[in-house]
Amino acid sequence: MTTLPSVRTQTTAALVTAMREAILHGELNPGQRLVENDLCQRFGASRATVREALALLEHEGLASREANRGAWVRPVSRDEAIEITEVRSVLEGLCAARAAAAATASQRQELRALGPAMHDAAKRGDVLTYSRLSEEVHLRIRDLSGQHTAAEVLNRLRYQSVRYQFSVALLPGRPSLGAKEHTQIIRAVVAGDAALAEQLMRDHLLSVIDAIKQLPDSLPTPQRGL
Repeated sequence: MTTLPSVRTQTTAALVTAMREAILHGELNPGQRLVENDLCQRFGASRATVREALALLEHEGLASREANRGAWVRPVSRDEAIEITEVRSVLEGLCAARAAAAATASQRQELRALGPAMHDAAKRGDVLTYSRLSEEVHLRIRDLSGQHTAAEVLNRLRYQSVRYQFSVALLPGRPSLGAKEHTQIIRAVVAGDAALAEQLMRDHLLSVIDAIKQLPDSLPTPQRGL
């Protein structure tokens, strides 16, 4: 079992964030070697900080390391993305049920406002805004649930499968369908119907799995900002 170093300084935390974002946005591509000297120069960090950041990224499933071979961005296959989404469906279903039971009136109102915004983005064909709002709905429901263990696991899974999530949003008709599914989940949470909220969240993520199956096993490099 990998023993993780502690994040001792803000420099290490900032480097992990910067490298994570570079991987998610396609600036560091799946399979690309992560050479310590290059990373030191690119991010203005010490070699010790880079090594610690790589260990943390390995723990998140974004990087792989082997003795005498160095480190590289870990590719995620379509099958793995499907497995990740299957796990998400269970955990996020739990979070939706907990959120429905725990959300306050003001929190329900804030969540409700995200539905029309998603429909508007889908109608305009604004995939970037739709994707951002989709993520916000999921994160907001996790926060409202108070299920901290599930939220921690879900954050790690999100980092690993995010490129497939963006690619799903680019499929024809997917934003409109996704906006409808998210709105149904929001309404169930706002109504305080825990059982329905859980089922709708699971159904939504099973729908995402069906969409992932339409994608090629090896995704092209995403455009910056997707």
